[in-house]
Amino acid sequence: MKYLVILCDGMADEPLEELGGKTPLEAARTASMDRLAAGSEIGMVRTVPEGMAPGSDTANLSVIGYDPEKYYSGRSPLEALSIGAEMGPDDVSFRCNLVTLSEEQEAYEDRVILDHSSGEISTEEAAELVQALKEGLGREGYTFYVGTSYRHLLIQRNGKVVDLTAPHDILTKRIGEYLPKDPVLKEMMVRSYEILKDHPVNIRRRAEGKNPANSAWFWGAGTRPALTSFEEKNGVKGAMISAVDLLKGIAVGAGMHNIIVEGANGGLHTNYKGKGEAAVKALTEDGYDFVYVHIEAPDEMGHQGSAENKIQAIESIDREIIGPVSEALKEAGRDYRMLVLPDHPTPVRVRTHTSDPVPYMLYDSTDPKQGYAQYSEKTGRESGRLLEEGYRLIDHLLGK
Repeated sequence: MKYLVILCDGMADEPLEELGGKTPLEAARTASMDRLAAGSEIGMVRTVPEGMAPGSDTANLSVIGYDPEKYYSGRSPLEALSIGAEMGPDDVSFRCNLVTLSEEQEAYEDRVILDHSSGEISTEEAAELVQALKEGLGREGYTFYVGTSYRHLLIQRNGKVVDLTAPHDILTKRIGEYLPKDPVLKEMMVRSYEILKDHPVNIRRRAEGKNPANSAWFWGAGTRPALTSFEEKNGVKGAMISAVDLLKGIAVGAGMHNIIVEGANGGLHTNYKGKGEAAVKALTEDGYDFVYVHIEAPDEMGHQGSAENKIQAIESIDREIIGPVSEALKEAGRDYRMLVLPDHPTPVRVRTHTSDPVPYMLYDSTDPKQGYAQYSEKTGRESGRLLEEGYRLIDHLLGK
């Protein structure tokens, strides 16, 4: 038996008036999901424990089978594992987003976050900006590391975990009351604007009609994590396919293999087809029993507040990953169990994460169920199934 998770980040949503009272998942054309739904178990699962912040960190830990209340030590340390940043037991890491702030205000505190991802800036452009931050903000005990797109890291030696605000939680809001209380972090953020606002990369981006990456934003502080081996824990050899350092870091911590797909960038126009093909190859040729395919695009479109683009992302996942993967495994004569779900909702209306339960669909090629006409939030709720401890869903997938 082969096992795979298709994790559609932030896919769950709310009914929208502009979609005739449907969610983006309900409005999307999802022939492959609907075909599987006809023979699947569908239900709801709470991936974010009560009292914890709804994020891809806590939620994906749950889906992979690690209780966030036991294993979570912060978001950025998981990303540090992915990019090979060195962390001692007393070090603290911070996510360093390159964000777009409004520029018409005179005081930094009066500016507004317009875009938490700087228009999904390319990694190549971002690397130039992070180098400028290294040169302009360098000080003993603090080290910048380049990540992917807008997502980068700052490591503090012998640091202290402090409360910080995620930029996607305060889009369009005045930033003054959300700045770090830590004076060093605050000073670095203020100075980053002066360093980046007229950098050649941003001058070029403005000329091209793109959002400038004109400030650093620190959040997601944490200490070095300690995950147990996924293979020892579950008895299956696992691999991760993701363009996002957070998921790659979880894989490193869990002893899973990271499969890199050319053209996978975490955006709307990622290489969906390549991810699906890599999953099939891993399961049919490379000796893996379990593959976790993570697709970031629906989450990013939710943060952008675009129902149209979120639908496009969902349809691309359905057409280029779920359909081809299920057909390829069938043609290869492999029995498989496929779990499709989001990690958390990222509603278009609020443009940030919520902690509501999400719908899951579990298909077993050897044991088709009397299923449903459609996989959706509504179907999940109407099924009457609700798994409160999300980290136990992996046991259900693996038939434990």
